Amino acid sequence: MYDLIGDIHGHADELVQLLETLGYNDTQGAYLHPERKVIFLGDFIDRGPKIRQVLETVRPMVEKGTALAVMGNHELNALAYHTEDQEASGQYVRPHTPKNEKQHRATLQQLEPDELQWYLDWFRTLPMWLDLDGLRAVHACWDEQAMSKIAVDLKQQGGITTDFVYSACKKGNALYAPVEVVLKGKEGKLPDGASFQDKDGHERTEIRTRWYLDPKEHTYQTYALQSDEIACGLGLDEAVIAAATPYPCTAQPVFVGHYWLSANRPEVLAENVACLDFSVAKGGFLCAYRWSGEQKLSNKNFVWLKGT
Repeated sequence: MYDLIGDIHGHADELVQLLETLGYNDTQGAYLHPERKVIFLGDFIDRGPKIRQVLETVRPMVEKGTALAVMGNHELNALAYHTEDQEASGQYVRPHTPKNEKQHRATLQQLEPDELQWYLDWFRTLPMWLDLDGLRAVHACWDEQAMSKIAVDLKQQGGITTDFVYSACKKGNALYAPVEVVLKGKEGKLPDGASFQDKDGHERTEIRTRWYLDPKEHTYQTYALQSDEIACGLGLDEAVIAAATPYPCTAQPVFVGHYWLSANRPEVLAENVACLDFSVAKGGFLCAYRWSGEQKLSNKNFVWLKGT
């Protein structure tokens, strides 16, 4: 049985408190539960005050078999930030723009270069999703078509190599769109002239969609995830509807992070879909779901630390 934990972003104190609340104890350098394992949903780094301590908690659990983990977009972003661009000498796959540097700054400040490289090498070993007996885990979106393309390339490359990072993170390359879907979710372009500001204050002209739902009969407002609130009651463009592949209601439960939700208490997105990212790095709370084999998810199985 598994305890799934959402985006941590360097909030080690909250992570330790949540693990202890769930009944895990630090045993010979790794948190351990007598009957359960953790599944971490990625985004361990950036933004928070104790990134090293988060990594020092998560990695030993994974290596000693008391936890599993999937890659988040921040881990892949970090790999791209530190991978030289094959087509531009002295440049990087993820450009060192002020926006990208600001997002990654806390990690750069808190980890020594050799430490960071050690963890970057570990990030390369993380799976991009887990398809287990009875449940699934992915950072942002479960999409079979995107995953099949990624799986072929991972097999051909022999894992998350430098060439894989280049193909996955350089816009216009073959893997860019599939990886964006899996690690950042599906987006829908807004009508001309419509936009909104996201939680980081950036103007957006695309919504992150409720990809698990059938988009028919939805408007932009009702099909946008709660973190992308926009008052647009227009019906969805045909291109948005055509790009949708709703998650079957009969499929095994899938757990995601990524979406910076805000709420007084967590709730499932659908009977077999749950998001566990409730914005711990933006004044929210760290959240887990205690899964014990149920195929219909229940709000009573969330465990979270109330915000201060």
